[in-house]
Amino acid sequence: MTRYFEVQQRDGAARIGKLLLKETIQTPFILDTRSLSSPDSPIIDGGSLWKYSDLKESKEYFQEIRQAAGEDVLIILPHQDLTPDAPQDLALKLAERSEIETTGATGSIYIAGQKKIKQTDLYVMEGAGCFENNARRILTTLIEMKNEIAPDTAVYAPNICTPENLAMLVYLGIDIFDNTKAIVAAHNDIYLTTAGQFYLDSLAELPCRCSACSSTDAKGLMEMDKKSRASIMEKHNINSMEAEAALVREKIRSGMLREYIEGQCRVRPWLTALMRLMDAEYNYMESKSPIARNNGLIATCGESQNRAEIVRFARRIQERYTPPEKDILLLLPCSAKKPYSTSNSHWRFINALAKSRKFVHEVIITSPLGIVPRELELTYPASHYDTTVTGYWDAEEKEWVASCLEKYLSQHQYTSIVAHVEDAYRQICEIVAEKLGIDITYTSRGNVTSPESLRSLSETMSGLCTGRKRGHEQTQKDLMKAVADYQFGKGCGQILVPEESTIKGPFPKHQVFVGKKQLTTLIPQYGTLAITIEGVKAMMDQGKYIVKIDDFVPRGSLLAPGVIDADPLIRPTDEVLICGKNAIAVGRAVMSGDEMRKATRGVAVDLRHVKKIE
Repeated sequence: MTRYFEVQQRDGAARIGKLLLKETIQTPFILDTRSLSSPDSPIIDGGSLWKYSDLKESKEYFQEIRQAAGEDVLIILPHQDLTPDAPQDLALKLAERSEIETTGATGSIYIAGQKKIKQTDLYVMEGAGCFENNARRILTTLIEMKNEIAPDTAVYAPNICTPENLAMLVYLGIDIFDNTKAIVAAHNDIYLTTAGQFYLDSLAELPCRCSACSSTDAKGLMEMDKKSRASIMEKHNINSMEAEAALVREKIRSGMLREYIEGQCRVRPWLTALMRLMDAEYNYMESKSPIARNNGLIATCGESQNRAEIVRFARRIQERYTPPEKDILLLLPCSAKKPYSTSNSHWRFINALAKSRKFVHEVIITSPLGIVPRELELTYPASHYDTTVTGYWDAEEKEWVASCLEKYLSQHQYTSIVAHVEDAYRQICEIVAEKLGIDITYTSRGNVTSPESLRSLSETMSGLCTGRKRGHEQTQKDLMKAVADYQFGKGCGQILVPEESTIKGPFPKHQVFVGKKQLTTLIPQYGTLAITIEGVKAMMDQGKYIVKIDDFVPRGSLLAPGVIDADPLIRPTDEVLICGKNAIAVGRAVMSGDEMRKATRGVAVDLRHVKKIE
């Protein structure tokens, strides 16, 4: 349990938090290692236990520090540092010497394999500096550590941070760093930037205009005595780290850190490897990634298709999505404008389909999402992504999109499949058709929007749809059911959009009513559903996305200490149902379900509707 650290904003595993000490510290934060032994510092290192003969002596030393510093100073408990390669049994044996009972804000060294992890406000990743250039080692160590400690505690990685790797380390979920490397580099005439490090004698000019650099130039620095030169370079290196930390915090606030690190990680091969390995840890990243964001998703490199939000979208199409009862499938290319149906090309497709459209199931082929059923074109990230358009698809793109289409067609059967596509889109369709042994009719005649192609599309679909009947409201219900299943799981569409329901409001602001009772509304901004209290009552029996609380009536926000239990399926920004003895409610999750259950501080759910149970 922590009383001193609270997470305020999240962007995947990255987060902005605050340490509530004698002066509030905002994380990600860079410690000044030169002041860690000063009584005026908000964080003090308790020092090494190697110099004490027994535990009693180390306890007495710690109590002296605490008495001098006060309760609102975080003290890293006295510890016995070992290299990461030290035998685990030795590390665990030595860890017993660090068992000091204390009050106030504390931090401790994390030792892998401990039977009982001491609850502190900060954990130190021991030997983090040894992990530089070893992407796999730092990632496995961090994930093991994160799985063992409470989610509302800070993680400190000493002696590893530089301006070039800070963003990536924050993306992994590390909160606190120090300026050790910046200081050491300065005394070795190494000039640090976000674009890499440079030996001073290799620079013709200083690529920075911070307060330290603006007072001199590269030649002037080289002509200074070593002490003066080191002083100025030290200021620059620390300034560079602080500026990068501020930028990273802004990226977290805007939900754009992933886009930033996709470029920043190219500075060092091991950072690119770290991002790729992190993407392979799907469960770790996906559980922390929001269901929807206020901003767009920019996919500009091959790794973009591996990010958690994109893989989750593809998996939910496979696992949750139920297509409408239509036996004719039309495959279409994507468009630059989102949602697709507002684009010029898709308007032409829609006009060509005319009355046939309500009998046809439309699925859009796209990179990096794979496939997007028309019913989900508003749902994040289908209506929010932007990618580079060159007309060239690399082998990995084709393989990924083809695999998504193949899995979909393996699960859902159609009597007729028509593809109005060209170029890479057609290649993908042909690959899948050959693998599955199915026939696909192609209607494009060289350019999908040419009059000849649109005429071919119209005639083909009209011939297939002759004699069929289907109402417009059923198409509206198909959309709402698809979103409900995608958002809450298979079967939830039948609960929130029952047969006796009616759809009110024009697209995209559909509302579902049963009689005079409204169950849900489609939110165009995210393409997700917002549920009413009546919707909560209907959904409660299905047992998903439920947050259980005790016998109180929540107001405004539900805090983590008020949560008894929460569905592990819950992700940040999910629509969640609150159930308690005295109230039911609905709102938007701020943290994941797992974090709700384990955290002791912070807002768990932003409430929208609350109903007291009489």
